Amino acid sequence: MPVVPLRDENPTRITPYVTYGLIAVNVLVFLYELTLPPQQLVLFFQQAAVVPCELSGSCALVGANSLVPEWLTLVTSQFLHGGFLHLAGNMLFLWIFGNNVEDQLGHAKYLAFYIACGVLAGLSQWFFSQGSAIPSLGASGAIAGVLGAYILRFPNARILTLLGYFLVYVPAYFFLGWWFVQQALYGVASLGARSNIGMESGGIAYWAHAGGFVFGALLGPLLGLFSQTDQTKSEQF
Repeated sequence: MPVVPLRDENPTRITPYVTYGLIAVNVLVFLYELTLPPQQLVLFFQQAAVVPCELSGSCALVGANSLVPEWLTLVTSQFLHGGFLHLAGNMLFLWIFGNNVEDQLGHAKYLAFYIACGVLAGLSQWFFSQGSAIPSLGASGAIAGVLGAYILRFPNARILTLLGYFLVYVPAYFFLGWWFVQQALYGVASLGARSNIGMESGGIAYWAHAGGFVFGALLGPLLGLFSQTDQTKSEQF
């Protein structure tokens, strides 16, 4: 049964330039990926995505000299996607939830927060798959951090959700809380079935999602998630 968020009832008082910019960069990079022949695309992913065993220094992939230092792939990997649905799903979540977190943190802090969550999410996945040679990529770890901050700051915001064939409103704490529980459970399952689920099979990096969510919930308050009231939101570039 598909469970898809469509929008939230949570207006902002700013134009979320950073959220729009992040969406634009992700789309542009994906369009570049579409211009690459299959072999070059695989090489591009090996060079710009996080390859856990290379980050660990336990392997060296043939012909995959990195475009950037290996540690920097924790950032560049956040702007890569493996297909249209991968990109569309991530950008939908960023579009719905990113603007309110940006509104609370201010543009500059929000950008730093987003990148930091993506890096920490990548390290979370790396911790559980240090010997893997499968590239890990996508914006979902950073976006999971946005979700972790959102659920703390706006737990009762109403989310219009496509639930199967029905449109329903659910509170953010329920929708995002259930999303986090799913990622954590799938992550635990992947520890005992590494060939069937999670990044080891080339699938979803559940630990990046769960880790990003937790780090977002921790970093958000430290960066001022609750410091601005609904009446005054002043921090800008």
